[in-house]
Amino acid sequence: MKLFVGLGNPGKKYTGTRHNVGFMTIDALAAKWGIAMTEEKKFKGEFGSTHLNGEKVLLLKPTTYMNLSGESVQLVMDFYDLQDEDILVIYDDLDLDVGHVRLRYKGSSAGHNGIKSIILHMATKEFNRIKIGIGRDKNIPMDAYVLGKFTSIEAPAIAKAIDKTSKACEMWLDEAFPNVMTIINTSHVQ
Repeated sequence: MKLFVGLGNPGKKYTGTRHNVGFMTIDALAAKWGIAMTEEKKFKGEFGSTHLNGEKVLLLKPTTYMNLSGESVQLVMDFYDLQDEDILVIYDDLDLDVGHVRLRYKGSSAGHNGIKSIILHMATKEFNRIKIGIGRDKNIPMDAYVLGKFTSIEAPAIAKAIDKTSKACEMWLDEAFPNVMTIINTSHVQ
């Protein structure tokens, strides 16, 4: 069983914002895999599931707001008795150039409040992650920047990044995460 978690903030005003690139990726996976996402109060998130390649696949978009994402993740992990290695968290990264994708299996939160919450609730820094670069703009305060929408110049790079991330997720259904990490991180396609 594998759980794919995309981080973001719920509500129309956050749709298409830089901080919601994790939600955007889960939406792309749900469309690709034919999964209907529904609000699940017991998981504090939008949730959907299917079977792919003989394995149960779970998709989650926590609706707790970013700072409390770990609550939702922990509820799903407990309900399905998942281990740390069974989850993959997809989120935005200010320190990567717009559209760049990096896979990691452990590390700090690097100041990302959603990851901080997940580390707190899981009591470990060792879980699979895909970071999608949103870059920085020194002229815009960080909060305003991450909650801002992608520009028309950034949009094509983000679409490619979501596609690349979706491919990495599909690879993880058949490959060990370290193998997927090596392939995606060394790929020159961004």
